[in-house]
Amino acid sequence: MSKLNLTLACWDYDRTRPLIDRVQPEGIELNYLPMAVEETFFRMLRHREFDVAELSLSSYCVSLSRQERPFIAIPVFPSRYFRHSCIFVSAKSAIRAPKDLIGKRIGTPEYQMTAPVWIRGVLADDYGVPVDAVTYVTGGEETPGRDEKLKLDLPARIKIERAPSGKTLSGMLRSGEIDALHTARAPSCFTDGSGAARRLFEDFQTIERSYFKRSGIFPIMHVIVIRRDVYEKHRWVAQTLTQSFREAQALAYAELEETAALKVMLPWLTAHVEETRREMGRDFWAYGLEPNRAVLETFLRYHHEQGLSPKQLAVEALFAPEALEAFTI
Repeated sequence: MSKLNLTLACWDYDRTRPLIDRVQPEGIELNYLPMAVEETFFRMLRHREFDVAELSLSSYCVSLSRQERPFIAIPVFPSRYFRHSCIFVSAKSAIRAPKDLIGKRIGTPEYQMTAPVWIRGVLADDYGVPVDAVTYVTGGEETPGRDEKLKLDLPARIKIERAPSGKTLSGMLRSGEIDALHTARAPSCFTDGSGAARRLFEDFQTIERSYFKRSGIFPIMHVIVIRRDVYEKHRWVAQTLTQSFREAQALAYAELEETAALKVMLPWLTAHVEETRREMGRDFWAYGLEPNRAVLETFLRYHHEQGLSPKQLAVEALFAPEALEAFTI
């Protein structure tokens, strides 16, 4: 019997790379396309080009509120990231503390991006900066003209402006036309060493460790989705793919423990892995619903509070039911 041919678009992560050549999902011939996340998201959301894809968690949640729900997720999270480090402030701004953001103009490539959803939620919960207390300026971070990948219907209390034609958010941060930037990628006005921008939380690692210790949250950024027409025709692929992603991740975990030779170019990788496991547990990058229930519930609350979901979604509504249980002997 021939195998089911599926195309997977996903970045080249250590935890997914074994799916290219070492892990073969049962009954599936997987064509893995290692693409940058922005390209994958754009092509999947606009044109639904792939059978399976890595997708922004926020974009996926927005899609669930539409009449046609084109995707169904499995509880596999290829990207997680603490985002305190991703709030950048213009050197021309007087912002020194989070509450100084109130009343300011803040850039964000897309309002519905997952990273800014987490940033806005943390600023509201932990630092008293309400989501509607600033003006958001959307547009391309390094290239002018970026649009929201999904059309949004936001409450009037959310104030959003488009970046002027021909301007980038990085350039506007450099010039002081915006006071701060919420983003996933560090802007060039910060990475070029010019001093035109700085992080709001300069000691971000200490702050993020404290945040995790207090909340238990390691923010989820991306999820794996199956195009719904593929899923409805072959519902078995949800659990099969979930199992294969878990197998690939197990290989990545094992490689982090390798001490004969370092597989990653970090001199103190072993110490870093041991420290991470002491603070976050052995399965610090957990897949599955239950280990991530609190993280997902927090995100879904933020999504609703920020006007991106008409109602707060239930965690179970995110995932194919076949991917949430497995047989036992």
